[in-house]
Amino acid sequence: QVQLVESGGGLVQAGGSLRLSCVASGSIFSINFMGWYRQAPGKQRELVARISSVGITNYADSVKGRFTISRDNAKNTVNLQMNSLKPEDTAVYYCNADGVRGGPRLPEYRYWGQGTQVTVSS
Repeated sequence: QVQLVESGGGLVQAGGSLRLSCVASGSIFSINFMGWYRQAPGKQRELVARISSVGITNYADSVKGRFTISRDNAKNTVNLQMNSLKPEDTAVYYCNADGVRGGPRLPEYRYWGQGTQVTVSS
């Protein structure tokens, strides 16, 4: 079993910054992708950013140039630095770990964190 624990959400004014962190723990041999998704009220969950085990990143167009994702493979952590925040960034942010193996020849699984609220006031 693998657990993802997020931290760093909160309330910030437009133009401000927040840093989200997520640590994965449990029976982990490798993780292919780690990333962040978000879900605003009444909307579907969407990808914000993700990073592969070798550092390849993908960002939603809406956050490019403002958000930066980083990862520490040795510690199984992923961070999201969010700058120039806008009210439309308000959502619950979920940490995601995809392609998680408990051993070299074991199946891959996907895991989600519980979510952390980010609120940006105008």
